[in-house]
Amino acid sequence: MNRILHLLFIAALFFTACSTPSKQEKPNIIYIYADDMGYGDVGFNGQKYIKTPTLDKMAEEGIKFTDHYTGAPICAPARCILMTGKHSGRSYIRNNFEMHDDDPYKSGQLPIPDEEETIAEMLKKAGYTTAAIGKWGLGSLASSGSPLKQGFDFFYGYIDQAHAHNHFPAYLFRNDQMVMTRNDSFHVHTRFDGDDPSDLSAYDKYKGPDYSLDLMTVEAKNFIQENKDKPFFLYLPYIVPHKALQVPDESLAMYEGVFEEEPYLGGRGYSPHPKPLSAYAAMITRMDQKIGEILQLLKELGLDENTLVMFSSDNGPASGGGLNTRFFESSGIFKGSKGSLYEGGIREPFIARWPGKIKAGRVADHVSAQYDLKATLAELVGVDPGDTDGISFLPTLLGKDKEQKKHEYLYWEFSNGGGQYAVRIGDMKGVWRNVSGSDVEKWEVYNLKDDPSETKDLAAEYPELVKRFSEIVKQRVPSHIDRWNFDKTTASSQSN
Repeated sequence: MNRILHLLFIAALFFTACSTPSKQEKPNIIYIYADDMGYGDVGFNGQKYIKTPTLDKMAEEGIKFTDHYTGAPICAPARCILMTGKHSGRSYIRNNFEMHDDDPYKSGQLPIPDEEETIAEMLKKAGYTTAAIGKWGLGSLASSGSPLKQGFDFFYGYIDQAHAHNHFPAYLFRNDQMVMTRNDSFHVHTRFDGDDPSDLSAYDKYKGPDYSLDLMTVEAKNFIQENKDKPFFLYLPYIVPHKALQVPDESLAMYEGVFEEEPYLGGRGYSPHPKPLSAYAAMITRMDQKIGEILQLLKELGLDENTLVMFSSDNGPASGGGLNTRFFESSGIFKGSKGSLYEGGIREPFIARWPGKIKAGRVADHVSAQYDLKATLAELVGVDPGDTDGISFLPTLLGKDKEQKKHEYLYWEFSNGGGQYAVRIGDMKGVWRNVSGSDVEKWEVYNLKDDPSETKDLAAEYPELVKRFSEIVKQRVPSHIDRWNFDKTTASSQSN
């Protein structure tokens, strides 16, 4: 009898161990970052042509933010702001800054300095294993900005964002080692080199067997598998749908006959493509499928309910290079695109999914920015966010709206286009363009609640608001790069 009771006791312990969820208290975190994807490029924000079933389901099973912003309307500063939690009036990198070198280990963008703390460095303190897989763009491997020196245990992908113009690269980096692909090396900025633009085989020279999106997904899945028993942070900055227009044939076939289109022959930069509309749509759909593979793996490993998965984009949609984002209404109802501080350049798709923690089907109009992510994750794991302009949106994620703090304002600056400022206070937004060419302040004022497309300038009706916008601009910290201080009056007054 004692032996039987003993065996029953052992069996009960075994059953309990098998049925009890993982004791890992800290959630896994996956942040997926698209490249040049507009607010309207996804089905959950009204896209009519491009198929994004995984992302649409993710929105249905989680929460969609309607008023979420990037920190800058172009690649490098957006990524710096995301990683460091400082808006563009204080961030170290405020525009793209190419640092070309014949040595690929030294080529890249202006590096983040050692003293800047990234999200990865913060999460390392909380016991997380970290990986960045995709496009880095914040410093070469030989610089202080290397992801391996900025808190990431593992890196795979493109260090240099110029290298990331080619989706069929001859090589990528795994940590600090160059890894060759099966692709031939070719110059991605080239015109059509053939006799007949309608001959599909003439475009074979602009592609190869290894698509970087696929390679990144394999590495991401391997990282998840290898770290399934401990908390991990996976930063997954895919390079889709940034031009060049390149996608494997099987994805292109999904849009066969959908569009009336003419070949793009490379006249506006980047590689030619016989079906540019289909290629753009297919690139996004293929990324959607790869995200689906990652979500499926989480379920298979039993990690689904302990993993917060987020998706957004670095800036609004681009133009040129064969793109026709106006056809797709990639900016949605918003004015502007990549490089602009109008809504189309900075308002981004943002969804988050965490079964059991985030209630399904929620839509949040909380006004937030990507520089809030660091504060959000700090609150999530119980660490100090450090020096940040962000406010945690964790209460909104978890449905605790009454506890959600709000920004006094959101701030942007960008040195292109003669210099631009933008400030959002509540539903009101100010935009000042061509700052360096203005003798006087020329703020435009829009009520985003009534006029989200920014069509009616109300500046004359809100002189006190214009004054407040100007006061906020004067609080910016001058950049160490002189050309990023496009408002010379403001820059000189701050330095005295």
